[in-house]
Amino acid sequence: MSMNIIYCLVPKRYWEQWAGRDHYLPRDYEQEGFIHATKGDELLEVVANRVYKAFTDELLVLVVDEAKTTSPIKYEQAKDGLLYPHIYGPLNQDAIMDIKKMERNSDHWTQGSSIR
Repeated sequence: MSMNIIYCLVPKRYWEQWAGRDHYLPRDYEQEGFIHATKGDELLEVVANRVYKAFTDELLVLVVDEAKTTSPIKYEQAKDGLLYPHIYGPLNQDAIMDIKKMERNSDHWTQGSSIR
């Protein structure tokens, strides 16, 4: 996959509210000031299993081409010492290249198939 690909995790029920809109903002955007993202398949699963460990509903991952985002992206260090891409503004829909299901296998999230 392209080096420009970053991932945003989103509960399916919340994502459905954004269908047909030209951009996306997560629930915690007002508090955080940016959209959390991650880069790389392995780190995606680490983050999903840390942040959504107890989550039991359907979880999706937005596959984003960071070169097509209209809002600035900054790589910033998190508490775990790793750098994560943060999107400072709305995520434009045309930067979302794919949407995939996250699969839950015995209390562990893995990236599943495309739903788009």
